Amino acid sequence: MQVSSRAVVTNQPGPHQDLARRVARAVEHPLRKPLAEHTREAFDHACQWRDARPDMPLVLDAGCGVGLSTRTLALQFADHAVIGIDRSADRLSREHGKLPDNALLMRADLVDFWRLALAAGWQPARHYLLYPNPYPKAAHLKMRWHGHPVLPVILALGGRLELRSNWPIYVQEFAQAVSQVTGTQPEMTRFDPDGDFLTPFERKYHHSGQSLWRLEVELPHAPSLVPSLSEPTEELY
Repeated sequence: MQVSSRAVVTNQPGPHQDLARRVARAVEHPLRKPLAEHTREAFDHACQWRDARPDMPLVLDAGCGVGLSTRTLALQFADHAVIGIDRSADRLSREHGKLPDNALLMRADLVDFWRLALAAGWQPARHYLLYPNPYPKAAHLKMRWHGHPVLPVILALGGRLELRSNWPIYVQEFAQAVSQVTGTQPEMTRFDPDGDFLTPFERKYHHSGQSLWRLEVELPHAPSLVPSLSEPTEELY
């Protein structure tokens, strides 16, 4: 297969020099972004769907795009309840066949969905961040999940967290942030999917000759990592 996909271009020679400060700020100051009403409604629907499957461990597919990864994970973990979340109604509306019975796709703001999930006591067995989403310009650090104030919430949910990307610096930074917040050192490896692609991005990058990188870490459910779980009222960052 002949595929041409441009490699990541960045002005960073390595992990961002301001990462540690931003991570420290995230664990010291509560995130006060107001919750979007459409995400509240989506989360209520997700709760009802999950309540109908009380004995099934939870898998979160965060930033699931068109939902192909959610479908694959639902088949791979047939005894789990798999919820794919993405902010784009257009991506989620694309036709890729019937969803498995143990899968649900939701349109929601991830920052809000994660906070609602933590407040509701959700404890995913597995948590995937498969969209590469690197924002490679140094000025965009705060747009990467590990540079965003929601980072402690992501980690506090716990479970087996897996992140994938074609940009090693992005994965290195995430590993550094996880270690700073939790004291746990994630495992970062280069991997070859051997045709078993979870996302269209992995397929595209792999067939373009780019290396793929994976981070995996087992985290406890730890709400205490978040500086405050009170109702957000205003934007801090």
